[in-house]
Amino acid sequence: MSDPRFTSGVELSTGIGLRVPHYDHILSEKPPVGWFEIISENYMVEGGRALAVLDRILDQYRVVQHGVGMYPGDAGGVKFDHLRRLKRLVRRTKTPWISDHLCWGSVDGTMSHDLLPIPFTFEAVRKTAENLRIAQDFLEVPLAVENVSSYGEFNGDEMTEWEFLAEVAEAADVGILLDVNNIYVSSINNGFDPMTYLDFVPAERVAQIHIAGHSRYQRFIVDTHDHPVIDPVWKLYERAIERCGHVATLLEWDGRIPSFEEVWGEAKKSETWRAAAIEKRSGHAAA
Repeated sequence: MSDPRFTSGVELSTGIGLRVPHYDHILSEKPPVGWFEIISENYMVEGGRALAVLDRILDQYRVVQHGVGMYPGDAGGVKFDHLRRLKRLVRRTKTPWISDHLCWGSVDGTMSHDLLPIPFTFEAVRKTAENLRIAQDFLEVPLAVENVSSYGEFNGDEMTEWEFLAEVAEAADVGILLDVNNIYVSSINNGFDPMTYLDFVPAERVAQIHIAGHSRYQRFIVDTHDHPVIDPVWKLYERAIERCGHVATLLEWDGRIPSFEEVWGEAKKSETWRAAAIEKRSGHAAA
C-alpha cells in the first residue's frame, strides 16, 4: 500500500521538467501535460522572468518541486538559510511534496554544487536520517529522497546502495523518488543486478519515479539526461510500476534539449509501459 502522504488528494500521472526552452510553447499552446517538475533552486529568487513564468504555469498546471541543494548527507547538518528560502517557494507553488537527492555536497560552508555519493555506513544512515527528519518537519510538506547515479564504491561500505536507501527512508520516515535510470547507470558502472536493487526497494515508500536517458563512454555510462530512454531502463520502469502500482512518473531531459513535442512524446511512452505493468500487477493479484 502506498504512503498516503503522497497519494491523498493528488492525481498525478505523466509529467516533464519545466525547462526554459519550452516556456513560450507551454504558455501559448497549453499542452495537456499532467504536471511539471521544477528544480527548486532555479526559482528561489526574489523576482525576474523565472518567477513570472512560474506564476503563469501555476495558474494552469500542478507543479512539484525537486531540489539539488538540500544535501541531507552533509555531516555538518541541514542549512536553515536554504530551508527558509525553500519553504517560501513551497508556499508559492503549493507542491504536494518536495524531493531532493540522497547525497552530500558541502564541507565547512564550501559548496561543491555536485551530487556526491554518501558512504553506505550505519553512521551515515543515522546522520542522514536525522537531517531529513529536521528538513521535513521544517518544510511542513512530505519529503522524498532520490537515489543518485554513482561511478564507484567506497571501500568502507557496510551495506548495498539499495539497503542504504531503504534504511534511510525508514529511519527518516520519508518517501523515495525512485530514479530507474540512475539504478541502471550505477548497475553498469558498479557491476550489480539492477533488478535485485529494484526488488529490494520498499514499494510502499515510492512517491514518484524518474525516467531519463544517459550517455555511454568507454569505461562508464553517465547520467546526462540528454538522450531518449533506452529499452533496459523502460524494462526497469515497468517492473517498478508492477511493484509500486500507479505512481507519478516524470521524464527528465536537461541537456541538448529538443522541441517540446519530442520531449513530451518520449514522456508519453511511459503510459504504454505503465499499462503493461498494471496488467501484470492485476494478474498477480488475481492469482
